Amino acid sequence: MQIVTIGGVTVGLCILGYFVTSWWPGRKQLTKNPLRHASDLAPFLFAWSYGCLTVLGVGGLIGWAARSARWISNWLGDVALVWGVGTAAGQPAGGTVYLPLTQTGGAVVLILTAVMVALVKKSRHGKTLKLGAWCGLTLGTSAGVAGFAAVPLAQAVNWLGDGVYGAL
Repeated sequence: MQIVTIGGVTVGLCILGYFVTSWWPGRKQLTKNPLRHASDLAPFLFAWSYGCLTVLGVGGLIGWAARSARWISNWLGDVALVWGVGTAAGQPAGGTVYLPLTQTGGAVVLILTAVMVALVKKSRHGKTLKLGAWCGLTLGTSAGVAGFAAVPLAQAVNWLGDGVYGAL
């Protein structure tokens, strides 16, 4: 599993900040109709979870694409930090080994990939889904609070895969 650097986490936090800022309806609107505004977060959260799952030991083409996107995010963030504010590049942001996906968990991620491709192509939330997946693969296994989501996500997908494929 490729580690995420502080630069990669910075890119993920920039994406998260951009999304939350563009989503925020204002306190008055949010209290007036909280369910509608909260449901606007669902596509981003689904894609964030998918992005996190793609870097949890998934191999093949999906794993390669996730590792490449993480490498690009690390590089972009490190360049921005070095040239923007003068910090050091390549500092790891996560040192914990996360729960890998089982074979059936990997199969569920493959199914989710097909769903994501269809959603990005057909849904009006295509941009949100892309941003959420990118944010998830950069923040999902970081050492911070967002990184703690990797373990329950992996457990849930492994459990789902065991249930689906065990029942067949």
